Amino acid sequence: MRVAVFGDVHGNAFALRAVLADIRRAAPDLTVNLGDTLWGAADPATAWALQREHAPPTVRGNTDERLAGQRAGKEKMRQWVLSQVPADVPGTLGALPTFADLAGGELRAAHGSPRSPWEDLLLSEEGGSTRPAGRREVRERLAGFGGAVCVVGHTHWEMLAVVDGVSVVNVGPVSRQKDGLPLARWALLTRTAGQRGHWNIEFRRCPYDKEAAAAWAREHGPASLAEKEAQQLLSGREEGAA
Repeated sequence: MRVAVFGDVHGNAFALRAVLADIRRAAPDLTVNLGDTLWGAADPATAWALQREHAPPTVRGNTDERLAGQRAGKEKMRQWVLSQVPADVPGTLGALPTFADLAGGELRAAHGSPRSPWEDLLLSEEGGSTRPAGRREVRERLAGFGGAVCVVGHTHWEMLAVVDGVSVVNVGPVSRQKDGLPLARWALLTRTAGQRGHWNIEFRRCPYDKEAAAAWAREHGPASLAEKEAQQLLSGREEGAA
């Protein structure tokens, strides 16, 4: 069995097209979308149409909760994104689960952690800085999951750890990279035939037309936020992101 996993599209239709094309070439049995579908300014209307057609969100992201009106804040960005997409989007996003168990219970998908789309699974804040989460912290955040693989996004970093026999995978973002490498990310999980619980994990990176994405953001994005969006798309760094 082959499972494609992506997340953190953040309304970037340009990056999403590249990822979907790479996924089609891989021909997976299942495609999982980890949420944070639309909160961005590189043609979110098209990004939503592509997701709805090819890979609807599987779980709810933290910015999906903002769009659904379940979490206050950043209202200017929220209203702009909502102006770009169909009226039923908030209800659709708000109804998504926090996590989903797939592949006969071997695979758990969440945006941040199975407990909350706002919680990092593999990172912790301490003293104003970020550090790798300890095994006990990760075990608690897995919320009793006893399967083989838990896949998440949210942090916008590619990460892999094994905790109590569970492979914990952060697949990295389709858009809004933070590491200075503006390539769209996803992961391919492959279960060995006849071997329950035995999964191989491959991180995938896709170049895309980031200049066109940035130009779209500058031309059509929300005033005062468009240039920040464009700079992050071009640089793969998060300074000043909306």
